[in-house]
Amino acid sequence: MSIYVSVLEMKKLLSNVEGILDKAVAFAATKKFDPNTLLQARLAPDMFPLVKQIQSVCDQAKYAASRPVGKQPPSHSDTEQTIDELKKRIASVVSYMGELTERDFDGIADRMVTTPRWEGKQLTAINYFVEHAQPNFFFHLMAVYTLLRHNGVDIGKKDYLGALSWVQ
Repeated sequence: MSIYVSVLEMKKLLSNVEGILDKAVAFAATKKFDPNTLLQARLAPDMFPLVKQIQSVCDQAKYAASRPVGKQPPSHSDTEQTIDELKKRIASVVSYMGELTERDFDGIADRMVTTPRWEGKQLTAINYFVEHAQPNFFFHLMAVYTLLRHNGVDIGKKDYLGALSWVQ
């Protein structure tokens, strides 16, 4: 089975973050505070704040989709300071991921992946996806969900999972 199916699920889950952010904005309006203050939320002093978690989940999604197929993902400058700016980043990554086809993933068993941080080390494309990209994506995605939930935003598992592809 191609990792393309997993990329499609990552695309869907990243899209769900937009809805979760909409709920955060509505929550802030109800409580009468600027929703952008949530972007600095963190559970521990040494963890990334929410803004960086959202940037990271976007990055992990686009890298998971692009590196195994040898394509260049969109570039983002990590300068977002508002929920609206972050939603634009999410939309950019979701759109990019939507351009990839199952055919793009043909032959990845023979491809190698490296990153600038790995100092000359490499993984097979499949091992990169399974051992690095996918776990990092889910790590940052869960951090986004947890930070908002911890701060009172009324979200649950259905918001995280989104719509299911029911068969009639």
